[in-house]
Amino acid sequence: MAGEGSKAKAAAGSGSLHSKTLLKSEPLYQYILESTVFPREPDCLRELRLATASHPMAGMAAAPDEVQLFGLLIEMLGARNTIEVGVFTGYSLLATALALPDDGKIVAIDVTRESYDRVGSPVIDKAGVAHKIDFRVGLALPVLDQMVAEEGNHGAFDFAFVDADKVNFLNYHERLLQLVRVGGLIAYDNTLWSGSVVATPDEPLAAATREFNAAIAADRRVHVCQLAIADGLTLCRRVA
Repeated sequence: MAGEGSKAKAAAGSGSLHSKTLLKSEPLYQYILESTVFPREPDCLRELRLATASHPMAGMAAAPDEVQLFGLLIEMLGARNTIEVGVFTGYSLLATALALPDDGKIVAIDVTRESYDRVGSPVIDKAGVAHKIDFRVGLALPVLDQMVAEEGNHGAFDFAFVDADKVNFLNYHERLLQLVRVGGLIAYDNTLWSGSVVATPDEPLAAATREFNAAIAADRRVHVCQLAIADGLTLCRRVA
């Protein structure tokens, strides 16, 4: 876990942190981070958070409070096998790896390893959890289709996190329902899309997100909960 004084160090370094929150009060969001998230943040995760915050496309990363939630959910599930669709620098990937047991595995899917290799991989190697990651480069749908076709993968995964192209969320959902076990959890990022689902509902990505949200709400194969955390997070527990 984070060492002595990490809270102060993290707070000092939070100026470069992108604000990915739907809260109207920036001071309140900083309070949440500094009172609850940063004091429990492992040093390696803090290092990758700050490195990611300096990336030109830092807004693509999961938020620190969201990442903390994933770690808690994975521990509560007793998860051993997970899937991550959309990796970027590997910030949320590292949080998942830290929460898994030593023999846990993550299938990480992205179209490129560039940001991961340049920013995240050195930190993940140093943290001693690289052996848990099975990185598969390619478009997510073909990779997921291949996983569905592989014997033994049906219902073999406990948790999945999707932070990739929003127009394919429903396609990912159908594949993941075959891969994640009954009782397992699928998390979808950006499901409120900075409020554009109500502010500009006809904008293409906002419209696609609204369509996804409506389809998930009607899907009786899952129990669903939408959280106003980060940019909107939808949790689906597979029940059938």
